[in-house]
Amino acid sequence: MLRFLVPSFSFLLLSYLQADAPKGWQPEISEIRIHSTADQSEQPALTWSPHVKEARPLLVGLHTWGGDYKQASNGHVYAQWCLDRGWHFVYPHFRGPNKTSAAMGSDLAVQDIVDAVEYLKKTQPVDSSRIYLIGASGGAHMSMMMASRHPEIWAGVSAWCGISDIPAWHADHVKNGVADHYAQNIESALGGPPVGELLKEGIHRSPLTFLEHAKSVPLDLNHGIHDGRLGSVPFRHSLLAFNQVAETPLNRDDIFSYYETEQRPTTWAAPQPDALYGSKAVKFRAVSGNARITLFDAGHEILYTPSLNWLAQQRKGQPAIWTIDKPIPVKADDTKSGL
Repeated sequence: MLRFLVPSFSFLLLSYLQADAPKGWQPEISEIRIHSTADQSEQPALTWSPHVKEARPLLVGLHTWGGDYKQASNGHVYAQWCLDRGWHFVYPHFRGPNKTSAAMGSDLAVQDIVDAVEYLKKTQPVDSSRIYLIGASGGAHMSMMMASRHPEIWAGVSAWCGISDIPAWHADHVKNGVADHYAQNIESALGGPPVGELLKEGIHRSPLTFLEHAKSVPLDLNHGIHDGRLGSVPFRHSLLAFNQVAETPLNRDDIFSYYETEQRPTTWAAPQPDALYGSKAVKFRAVSGNARITLFDAGHEILYTPSLNWLAQQRKGQPAIWTIDKPIPVKADDTKSGL
């Protein structure tokens, strides 16, 4: 069923059509179209807002590498958190699966997320000091990109098992000269392998290129220590991302050694236990400035209890807060995240 909206005011980011939520989503969620300020197209998204007058937080959730705005895995958990807390929620398409030139961290995809935030701010009472971003896998790749490209927006960004270097990840998925599914996706998006002139484009779509600009943003990076073996994104991607925003970087040789051996370097401090990670014990943790990196005993996964509770503590323009006194359990925790 379609419900046509006649707005009483005009603005560039116009949602002219509202439809019921796709399969797998809560019935309260609505599908909308948001006007792209980059190419004037109408881009789909899912959204929900509470019926309140006072300003409320906004959570922007991002789909994974091969997903789109209808992908309910992860997304429906983010949405339920907002329904329960009375937060605004938006789940943009940002050009869908990462296998076209318009997707995979492109300037168009970046602007789509900015447009989604601006749409919510123009149509709902959003607390601009509490706009949060969360993503896993391909969504974490884009979360890191957005923290870097538009640090002025975010009160906190939570990224789980993200790809930080597109050319390096392409190399991770070429064995004996044969490109697997993910490497083929990258080649489809770039127009070929990331070499020569196309290497520049691959670098442009990599969070590592821009992350130094995200030092003002509370950024929580998480990665399963078995990812790259039990999963498709080697956990060194998150360690290298941390180095770009950390005031005290980790030794680069130690990062690569850690990934190859899965043994924490002897010069790196042992972590304290963290009950929020449940059975997925923390194997390494470092905090520097507004950034934190946590490696935990898992593969390619996102944990909702630590991620969503951490975001709820953050405020724009304030230093990152790492202590969570009264966490709210999330029932769908310990969930694997597909690419």
